[in-house]
Amino acid sequence: QVQLAESGGGLVQAGGSLRLSCAASGSIYKINTMGWFRQAPGKQRELVAVITSLGLTNYQASVKGRFTISRDNAKDTVYLQMNSLKPDDTAVYYCTYRSGSVYWGQGTQVTVSS
Repeated sequence: QVQLAESGGGLVQAGGSLRLSCAASGSIYKINTMGWFRQAPGKQRELVAVITSLGLTNYQASVKGRFTISRDNAKDTVYLQMNSLKPDDTAVYYCTYRSGSVYWGQGTQVTVSS
């Protein structure tokens, strides 16, 4: 089992920044992919950004150039730096860990006011 502890959500004005963190604990395999998905009200959950343990990244097109995903393998922690936030970024952000099985965090709310 893997547990994911998220932090860093909140309310911010458009154009502002937030940093999300997610620490994994439990049965961690060193070869894994961690990242972030989000779900806005009435919409399906969608990929935001993911990063492998080797540092390979993949971003949703709408966040490229504004969001940066990074990780600290020694701490089993992934970060999402979100800049130039827009109201459309408002959603619950979920941390995910995948190495064979997939695990999800409980979600953290990000609200961007116009």
